[in-house]
Amino acid sequence: MVEFRVLPDTAAAAALAGPADARFEHASGRPWIAGRWDRESVVSAACGRDRVVLFGPADTTPDELERVLARVRSVRDLDALCGRLAGSFHLVASIDGRVRVQGSLSAARQVFHTSLGGMTVAGDAPASLPGDHRVDEELLAARLVAPWPPWPIAETPLWTGVEAVPAGSYLEIGADGRGRPVRWWTPPEPHLPLADGARRVRRALHDAVAVRARDAKTVSADLSGGMDSTSLCFLAADEADRLVTTRWEAVDRADEDRHWARLAAEDLPAAEHLVLARDTAPTWFDGIAEPGPDPDVEGPFAWIRTRARLTHLARRVAAAGSASHLTGHGGDELFLGNPLNLHTLARTRGGGAVRHLRAYRAMYRWRLLPAARALLNRDTFGGWLAASADTLTDPVRDVGGAPAFGWGIAYRLPPWATPDAADAARTLLRRVGASGVEPLAPLRGQHAALQDARLCGDTIRRVDRLTSREGVAWHAPFVDDRVIEAALAVRLQDTTMPDRYKPALSAAMAGIVPARILGRATKSEYSAEAYDSLRRHRAELLGLCGDGMRLARLGLVDAAALRAVLEALPPSSLTLMPLISTFACETWLRAVERDRVPHP
Repeated sequence: MVEFRVLPDTAAAAALAGPADARFEHASGRPWIAGRWDRESVVSAACGRDRVVLFGPADTTPDELERVLARVRSVRDLDALCGRLAGSFHLVASIDGRVRVQGSLSAARQVFHTSLGGMTVAGDAPASLPGDHRVDEELLAARLVAPWPPWPIAETPLWTGVEAVPAGSYLEIGADGRGRPVRWWTPPEPHLPLADGARRVRRALHDAVAVRARDAKTVSADLSGGMDSTSLCFLAADEADRLVTTRWEAVDRADEDRHWARLAAEDLPAAEHLVLARDTAPTWFDGIAEPGPDPDVEGPFAWIRTRARLTHLARRVAAAGSASHLTGHGGDELFLGNPLNLHTLARTRGGGAVRHLRAYRAMYRWRLLPAARALLNRDTFGGWLAASADTLTDPVRDVGGAPAFGWGIAYRLPPWATPDAADAARTLLRRVGASGVEPLAPLRGQHAALQDARLCGDTIRRVDRLTSREGVAWHAPFVDDRVIEAALAVRLQDTTMPDRYKPALSAAMAGIVPARILGRATKSEYSAEAYDSLRRHRAELLGLCGDGMRLARLGLVDAAALRAVLEALPPSSLTLMPLISTFACETWLRAVERDRVPHP
């Protein structure tokens, strides 16, 4: 586990170092980085008065970093290094009196910062930062939006006085101790033909897995049966000394993942395969009301429903000898065809987009005129964000006859959100929309992919904190910087046809994953798991929305309306998604109440 605080090179900042198990110092001898970390998770180098430290898996060595430092003259000169290294890491550098603090494109490594007396202090989590920070209740209301709030609201810290470094940027702290975000990365043009793009994806994924397996005697990995986890398993089998795969036994006996996972296991004879049986493993929502002895209070945990399962899995793979686990999360976000790309294709390829539109119309039963009108949409990102406020309380509907080619999906507040919560969320969306905020990418499909990859990375960061307490680091190679870049660089016309399942990933894994597995064109869904778990844990969930419900005390949730939904579960699984975000917020508030963030 890594926890750190980064300080400017000033005498006043030295007092903010706080207690720490480990430290790095500026050339002046003042504290620079303070916290705790394992030596195996750090690579560092110094050259003269300049220093650089990388926390997390990174494909580099101290000697290489020393050679880089010998050439740089400013923190900006590190762009080239950051743009080519495989892995997922925080980079902290001190060059000529200035400090650079940087995370990953996906937010799997995020940087937070605060200002005290005009000095900027950075850290890997809000808990790492000094100061007296309180919960921002307006932002909390927006966190009830399902399935998640739109970017950038989803990434805005819920603690007052704490900011997160924006996507594609690093934090630069000057010699005077003041910090500012500096943009260093922009999304690539989607210009590579499928064959060229697949080679780049293949190389990036190989390197992402190799950097995790390089120094590990045993690596564990999900083998759910899906293409994403299966790809990582076959890559890891070539790199790791020993591979242990894991699969959850599904509630739905018709689940197809089981069949495909068994096929993959047959082609991985040297690996050991753990099947986590239903009768011995936690179900969704198990122990949801118990925050544990050391809760993570950064914000609501998106995977709160599977927190007990993640801990159970970490203990199982740790017992099998693994301290490093690979998960296939992030593959859907990058490689599934996105209908939003039709909006771009219609403008860049003219009549060439007709074939793609016909295919999507056939699949989703879109009517022609509504589809044509949607393609003509010219909303700016800010305009779309502000307009989304007007539909927050509209009913949740199944896929209909009219597509939406805005900048994201249709966001909804649950029916148990109070009018005050709705007003707060609408106000926030309109204010952010009117602020001049720019999207993550100029193309709508790329913006959506980056938003989803960052949501995934944010969750993986939180999972890693949880599993690291059991001695297991949690890795999602699909959301490494180089993999994201490779996926975004493939031509849209080659990745958008709905009759081809993840074409860039499938082409990239040809010759690595057996053809009979790459031929899968279906994807399992888990509504049966949701309904079964909600029934099993109904009493515990009802207990969370009793008289002591924190969200109700704040006036954000009508507890009686929420109880009514739990007592008579709706027939459509779409209406279950808001339950997860609501209980994530409720359990977080309880954890904050029990164990406030320490601020020395």
